[in-house]
Amino acid sequence: MAAADTLPAKYKAAVYDKPGSLSTKIVELDMPEPGPGEVLIRLTHSGVCHSDMGIMTNSWKALPYPTQEGQVGGHEGIGTIVKFGPGTEDTASVKKGQRVGIKWVAAICGSCAACLAGHDGVCFNQKVSGYYTPGTFQQYVVSAANYVTPIPEKLDSAMAAPMLCAGVTVYSALRKSNTRSGEFVVLLGAGGGLGHLAVQIASRGMGLRVIGVDQGSKKDIVMESGAEHFIDHTASKSVAEDVKALTGGMGAHAVLVLTAANGAYAMATDLLRFGGTLVCVGLPEGELKPIATAFPQVLVAKELKIVGVAVGNRKEAIETLEMAERGIIKTHFRTETMDKLTNVFEEMDSQKLIGRVVLDLQ
Repeated sequence: MAAADTLPAKYKAAVYDKPGSLSTKIVELDMPEPGPGEVLIRLTHSGVCHSDMGIMTNSWKALPYPTQEGQVGGHEGIGTIVKFGPGTEDTASVKKGQRVGIKWVAAICGSCAACLAGHDGVCFNQKVSGYYTPGTFQQYVVSAANYVTPIPEKLDSAMAAPMLCAGVTVYSALRKSNTRSGEFVVLLGAGGGLGHLAVQIASRGMGLRVIGVDQGSKKDIVMESGAEHFIDHTASKSVAEDVKALTGGMGAHAVLVLTAANGAYAMATDLLRFGGTLVCVGLPEGELKPIATAFPQVLVAKELKIVGVAVGNRKEAIETLEMAERGIIKTHFRTETMDKLTNVFEEMDSQKLIGRVVLDLQ
């Protein structure tokens, strides 16, 4: 670990140099100084998330402002605290030299109605890592001392990085699905970065019966992650009929949409049994479209519920990392260097990426 008095004057970062397109550039930035209530973290790893691509390409129409040129992206960072801001060390719950993680929400106000109700992910004054706040595709970053997440001692940093967004998000989504052990859950996009973690948490951590839906090339990772059944939506004549056949003609107790496809949302309500819950996680890109089959008549007749999940709260992040430390969840990932980030996004955009990519920032 570098001592505070030996920190370099400059360090490397990957920035979005042409927002609106798949393009990143390695630059050198000046070393930041943490302010009161902040810590400086020397990052070693950062996960790469589909959400990063949405921000880089300005394809999320619901965002209030376009991404600015020179934005440092990333929101799944792992590193070591190397410096505290003035007056912070004596009151912080973290220590110098401790490994911590940075999530999608980099900081919350702690006092708005959402924060007081425990809804960290929708804090009215939140700072989003990688969107108008410097993200984790860099070697050093300043973050809020009271919102970084401690990393369990036995958990590898590269393995831990995707847990800070993908892992905690699907863990929170499964909890909000209100499913109980032994019940059926359908995961749309089960072979993706979020999906393969959701399969593990659902089957191994919560005792749910998982039906994974994705394209055929993802079958192996879905089944190896613990799914009971797999449906190739590109080959199926009717995913809804297939799900009914696997669930005794009833349909699933819950469906999680973990992909950014409007088509997945369109089929989701047809997969549910009476009293079932549709959990919305993946954010489709382009113009906003309603859920095509969310007819009020069907929702009423079957007493269905639709809930949205942004990201988990601080407690859920800690619980997710503890599950990973115990070996219940293992990320299927490969590591790449920072200069390969554009290639990773191109692979992600072409839907050829299986599992996750973690950048080694050292």
